[in-house]
Amino acid sequence: MTIDVMFPYYGDVAMMKAAVDSVLAQDDRDFRFTIVDDGYPDDSLPDYFAALVAGDERVRYFRNEQNLGANGNYKKCVGLVEHEVVVIMGADDVMLPNYISTVRKAFQDPSVSIVQPGVEVIDENGAVYAPLGDKVKQYLRHRLVGQSSEAIVSGEAIAESLMIGDWLYFPSVAWRAEAVKKHDFRPQYDVVQDLALAIDIILSGGKMAVLDTVCFQYRRHRESDSSVRALDGRRFAEERAFFDECVRDFSAKGWNGAARSARWHLTSRLNAASLTPKVVSKGMWPGLRKLAAHAVRP
Repeated sequence: MTIDVMFPYYGDVAMMKAAVDSVLAQDDRDFRFTIVDDGYPDDSLPDYFAALVAGDERVRYFRNEQNLGANGNYKKCVGLVEHEVVVIMGADDVMLPNYISTVRKAFQDPSVSIVQPGVEVIDENGAVYAPLGDKVKQYLRHRLVGQSSEAIVSGEAIAESLMIGDWLYFPSVAWRAEAVKKHDFRPQYDVVQDLALAIDIILSGGKMAVLDTVCFQYRRHRESDSSVRALDGRRFAEERAFFDECVRDFSAKGWNGAARSARWHLTSRLNAASLTPKVVSKGMWPGLRKLAAHAVRP
């Protein structure tokens, strides 16, 4: 079972090269590595990518003639998937050498559509650390699956858990390609598209394997796209629209507990409230109004 590693790229060159090196250093070498460059302006990159393709037959490289943005490039990656399992990796994250072998083992269960392996968080300099938000993620994850080293979850229970707080790390998640192609990314979202995809698969009966084995490093840094969007309110406007859709979809399915959690979206509202001092310090008044509205509106 060859695994497709899709690599949508736009951003820091040094972090991108570290991410590429981490993929090519996998102890399980049965994968196809596809880089989709969204037109990042750096004259050194054509030679770098050409050398990668020439040096390893598993590597493919595409460059978009026009910048598609995050969601558009994700959708292009989905269209290029050829194998049974796919991961859409972040261009500033790091695969530990056991990533491919770890997720491959989980997909031996044919009922599994999504695999969330163990993740550690790193900062801009590659140091492992544990911000408060990630401690909350771990709490919510363990609240659902307990201390089991491997659990398979599905249905309303996982939907409700993810509505309380999204504890997935999208760049580390591996997906059954058939499920991703069936649902694809919702075109209206640029920040919560990963959670929306997971919920669509769960709503259609897909199961998730949650693993404790740490095999991926997720980079959290201040200038990430989601962080900037959070401060000016765009992230929370997206989240509000998505949660409203979830209330409707869960209610129609009779998942009343999940619908209630989507309506309250507790950790999302707390996150908005926690960012207000930073927004005030930067004088981002339109963003402050959006954050305040998201935090207090039931």
